[in-house]
Amino acid sequence: MNSKDLIYSGKAKNIYKSDNSNEVIIEFRDDMTAGDGERKETMKKKGYYNSIISAKIFKVLEEKGIPTQFIELIESNIMKSKKLEMIPIEFIVRNIATGSLVRKFPIEDGKKLNPPIVQTDYKNDEYHDPMLNDSITKALGIATQEELDDLYDLSLKINNILSEYFKDTGIILVDYKIEFGKDANGNLVLGDEISPDSCRLWDSSTLEMLDKELFRKGKDEKVMNAYEEVFNRIITEEDKKNWNL
Repeated sequence: MNSKDLIYSGKAKNIYKSDNSNEVIIEFRDDMTAGDGERKETMKKKGYYNSIISAKIFKVLEEKGIPTQFIELIESNIMKSKKLEMIPIEFIVRNIATGSLVRKFPIEDGKKLNPPIVQTDYKNDEYHDPMLNDSITKALGIATQEELDDLYDLSLKINNILSEYFKDTGIILVDYKIEFGKDANGNLVLGDEISPDSCRLWDSSTLEMLDKELFRKGKDEKVMNAYEEVFNRIITEEDKKNWNL
């Protein structure tokens, strides 16, 4: 890919122009960050696992009627996607209380949340991604109430689909972060990625962590083994054949 075509370089992905003005090329890098990027390491094959896991999950969601930006996996860490105008909101769906939720609120760690909690954060590094509510979101002009209602609904539909999907692989979907954007026709579309970087995933038998939380806790030697485990549980032989893995 030509550096002249680079549109945006984030903490772990590069986004490039495509020959089609309504499409982009996304490169998943091996960079791993934590603490607003204060800690950064390179983890071999991290981009490989995240791109393929994301592609698989996007395909699962598309088959269930959820619109995503995914078009195709070009290479093992290169994805062709619809170009979106991203909405600067992180939708965090929580099925089990842990992490920042129990640090900030009097909720027991490990408590099952029924119904799930949907939290929104303002995606902005300068302000350290503060928590939003609908009133602040509308005051900032980020989204209308109608759009927010649709995005909450989509977030919960995704949760239902993925909770069952991961359950069948022996994984608990504890919580996850997703982002949405608008395509060329103004439709709300799921974007970014869904991977062990953006989800808390626990083994359903041992409750062992299978996600980025291992890196946050300094257990670097276990991180890629966990990502590989998720990969092995969800990527089928047919997937490997279709994507030349």
